[in-house]
Amino acid sequence: MPAESRCSPREIQNYLGRISGPLLDRVDLHIEVPPVQFREIASDRVGESSNAIRERVVAARRRQQQRFKDRPRTTCNARMNARELKQYCRLDPGTLDLLKFAMADLNLSARAFDRVLKVSRTIADLAGLESIAAEHVSEAIQYRSLDRQLWT
Repeated sequence: MPAESRCSPREIQNYLGRISGPLLDRVDLHIEVPPVQFREIASDRVGESSNAIRERVVAARRRQQQRFKDRPRTTCNARMNARELKQYCRLDPGTLDLLKFAMADLNLSARAFDRVLKVSRTIADLAGLESIAAEHVSEAIQYRSLDRQLWT
């Protein structure tokens, strides 16, 4: 029979944070998907069609292929290295301040910073925009919030 742990809840929480933080930092998107409410299923509201979404994704992928055409090792935003992040993910001062605040407030790692930039670039690509805007960074940050809410 295994022995019971003598660790306090705080010690257990700290241990889980050390394990899961680095692991979760390697995942680009963390989102919680709540159950769909009946009223939403039964509503007459029509969302964006799968074909329309597919067209946006294909256009974003083409944009990325064009961006990285001279870089055989980089095939999409997720594969950007540090130098490419600086080149293709430039932020205006206000957007950079937003990201700086989020990094401090959510206690995100340097790896999470890179992930937020890559996801922001992809969100801008899906919108058909050359520049990353504050709303793209805000959306990308929302996709990172679960790692800190669950484990710290």
